[in-house]
Amino acid sequence: MSVARILYIEDSPPNRLLVKRILTAEGYEVLEADDGISGMEIARREHPDLILMDMNLPDVDGYEITRRLRESPDLRCIPVVAMTANVMHGDREKALEAGCAGYIPKPIDVDALPEQVARFLEGNP
Repeated sequence: MSVARILYIEDSPPNRLLVKRILTAEGYEVLEADDGISGMEIARREHPDLILMDMNLPDVDGYEITRRLRESPDLRCIPVVAMTANVMHGDREKALEAGCAGYIPKPIDVDALPEQVARFLEGNP
């Protein structure tokens, strides 16, 4: 079985490092982008199995990048999961409306993250 490749689009280096450490320890390959535009480019080039998307990005926010991914014929089938500190009432729904397959609130639960990612990779959010 091949190793699942996960693209994490996140502008915070400490957050990227934490998630990369957790997921590589579980055997996943983690690709990283620090803004939405480079995340789109990596997604086009690498076709990851899953995209973890911060919603608060510096250039184009995660909602818009998710919409663009959903509009792209070659990328629309890649599940995108919002991984965000936007945890007010309605934020989860906003992420789902943008095209996210699921929602993981920050701060992340380091013990639960591998299981959450595995469920999204299996198509069972």
